[in-house]
Amino acid sequence: MTLKPLADRVVIKLVEAEDKTASGIILAGSAKEKPQVAEVIAVGPGGVVDGKEIQMTVKVGQKVITSKYAGTEVKDGDQEYSIVRMSDILAVVEE
Repeated sequence: MTLKPLADRVVIKLVEAEDKTASGIILAGSAKEKPQVAEVIAVGPGGVVDGKEIQMTVKVGQKVITSKYAGTEVKDGDQEYSIVRMSDILAVVEE
């Protein structure tokens, strides 16, 4: 299945949360926070949404930070993706 987002939507794949803290403590599954860093998989065309012109500013392959509980989760086989609005993306991670 190929996901092709419409309008101001972006398909992202969440990056796995760390199993250890910086000091080396191993975290139990319930102690991990929901990850907010994700990789952009597909980007919609933008355009006019709710009467406003939306320019898409992210590109496929970039890492981004999203709102904590934003988007709709979609499963494709064993892969999990989220579809979020462009406005739910808070920042681009540059390394």
